[in-house]
Amino acid sequence: MPSLFNTTRLQGKTAVVTGASGGIGAATAILFAKAGANLVLLARRLEALEEVKAQCLAAAKEFGVEISVLVKTLDVTDRAAVDALVPALKAEGVKSFDVLVNNAGGAVGTEQAGDIKLEDIDYMVDTNLVSLIQVTQVFLPEMKAQDSGHIINIGSLAGRESYVGGTIYCAVKHAVKAFTRSLMKEVVATGIRCTEVAPGFVETNFARTRFRGDEEKAAAVYKGFDPLVAEDIAEEIVWCALRPPHVQIAELYVLPTAQASATIIARKL
Repeated sequence: MPSLFNTTRLQGKTAVVTGASGGIGAATAILFAKAGANLVLLARRLEALEEVKAQCLAAAKEFGVEISVLVKTLDVTDRAAVDALVPALKAEGVKSFDVLVNNAGGAVGTEQAGDIKLEDIDYMVDTNLVSLIQVTQVFLPEMKAQDSGHIINIGSLAGRESYVGGTIYCAVKHAVKAFTRSLMKEVVATGIRCTEVAPGFVETNFARTRFRGDEEKAAAVYKGFDPLVAEDIAEEIVWCALRPPHVQIAELYVLPTAQASATIIARKL
């Protein structure tokens, strides 16, 4: 058994993962399953969620642990649906909320300020920041009542370094970093931990979405070097969650070995 799971700390706990239908969210869910955590998987695409659920159950069985997996469709920008989420989950038998992974988000376009469409601004602000804050706020009272819990927000290199063509995305990811740090200070007297996991280039559908489905441009982002993959970030997320209760990984900034910044990448072309 891998050393990552030489503990039973997550067995019987419940992890909630947004954006769980693919990429980092799906990989994280599968790894939580291997660690014995029950799962609540949230995303917009039910069919994809069901596929991830099957993978989670198979992974848990392989590792000899029994878990429950609840899937629920959710658009994190639907304010009413997010407000109704916790009561709905309780009605379906979820008894505790031990880990929340705020993973939903993304970037659209590389237009510079002055040329950015308002709908693209709204999308990036709503999915990466406003929704993350709202989802956190609906689960936070439950964690306070438990006097335990772990909120893990997925940040980005863009939250540490601004770059051309990333005006809005960099702004919202800087805000995610600030929100997470402020939240950590606000809950310091409780048993709640707060973590930001901030990746560099991860080869998922992120670039495809950013370039509006242009496969060639998306592939060029990762050309000539070994980028991170979803499973790399999933391992860091679950590792943070597996630390002893008195250990809080406040920030984890993860880059491919060949990347030193948004623009400094050792490509072998």
